[in-house]
Amino acid sequence: MRLSAYFLPTLKENPTEAQIVSHRYMLRAGMIRQATSGIYSWLPMGLKVLRKVEQIIREEQNRAGAQEILMPTIQPADLWKKSGRYDDYGKEMLRIEDRHGRDMLYGPTNEEMVTEIFANAVKSYKDLPKNLYHIQWKFRDEVRPRFGVMRGREFFMKDAYSFDIDFESAKAAYNRMFVSYLRTFERLGLRAIPMAADTGPIGGDLSHEFIILADTGESEVFCHSDFLEKVSPSADVDYSGDLQPIVDDWTSIYAATDEMYVKEDFEGSVPEDKRMQCRGIEVGHIFHFGTKYSEPMGAYVLNSEGENVPVFMGSYGIGVSRLLGAIIEASHDENGIIWPEAVAPYKVGLINLKAKDEDCAKACDDLYQKFNAAGVDCLYDDRDTSAGAKFKDMDLIGLPWQMVVGPRGLKNGVVELKNRKTGEKEELTLEAALSKLGL
Repeated sequence: MRLSAYFLPTLKENPTEAQIVSHRYMLRAGMIRQATSGIYSWLPMGLKVLRKVEQIIREEQNRAGAQEILMPTIQPADLWKKSGRYDDYGKEMLRIEDRHGRDMLYGPTNEEMVTEIFANAVKSYKDLPKNLYHIQWKFRDEVRPRFGVMRGREFFMKDAYSFDIDFESAKAAYNRMFVSYLRTFERLGLRAIPMAADTGPIGGDLSHEFIILADTGESEVFCHSDFLEKVSPSADVDYSGDLQPIVDDWTSIYAATDEMYVKEDFEGSVPEDKRMQCRGIEVGHIFHFGTKYSEPMGAYVLNSEGENVPVFMGSYGIGVSRLLGAIIEASHDENGIIWPEAVAPYKVGLINLKAKDEDCAKACDDLYQKFNAAGVDCLYDDRDTSAGAKFKDMDLIGLPWQMVVGPRGLKNGVVELKNRKTGEKEELTLEAALSKLGL
């Protein structure tokens, strides 16, 4: 993409309403714009990153055996009255009425909807297990939406729901999602720590939050520093096998949010030089809640003895839009965002230092064509503006690599290649620079 034709409304100054780094940089880098309190439009660069994050999540859900569906954003209130949650959910639920006077709502979550879909279709244990997921917009009317996409009212979320014949099978489904989450966050370039969590309004008896350590996190967390060195399961992990040893390995080390923290347990199980007390951002939450929804909503199946029994369920959420804010909180400097390569909107920022110079323009046009032909995402800054402005914008948007082409370098047969994460700059021949970028 040529920057001269790209819709990228960057801002030079920090917006006064932005209180944390991710909100400031997402606004300044032209990724989002506020429509109203807690609700945002996603502009081309923000949407491009959002889609990359979404795709990694989708690939790992599919790998773990979940099947994608798409449920509506508007749900009939009758489903929630059937489960008993309609009156309990509170003012966060946006309740509406259609033209026929029927009570409806904008879905804050989908346990009722997916249980109804399952109950109408599956009647025998022979059709189990099942895990259905979707990636969809949701709405919760937060009393104080803040921090940009970190706590908005409208948000993009992956939620999955498992259905099993008994507790042991449901626990195996829970473990598959646990391992899938470890792999997902690793691929996103994040270190996410699973912590025992309160089940809250979702309900149930087993729950873990996945927390990214960051100074601006909303939760206080207590954990063992060995988590910083742990390696997530590899791509060839056998999801059909027993995953309990992996889960045990990750949950045997102390990790707790302030809600679950017990000082005596922390100090008794973690050596003093290994104790970490810091802030964290929740990016994923998984629950096992047994028959909490299947019983009231009639999700029963015949078991192997011919008995009609309620299925055991779990739910598994990842805040997709929230993840962009979390990534920025965990990966930035004073100049802007530093995107992990897996989710970067473009791999390379190609900077023409002198757009009106014929040789520079030709060299950059040739490079741009080579990147496109090789399938490498490249943002080509062909604008007729100052070199300083170009460098500042490239640092702000945080692409992993910057390739700088100028008249002096061309005369010497070199270009400058900058690694955004390390700040390292090298003067290389075109061939060497392209080779380093994998071409």
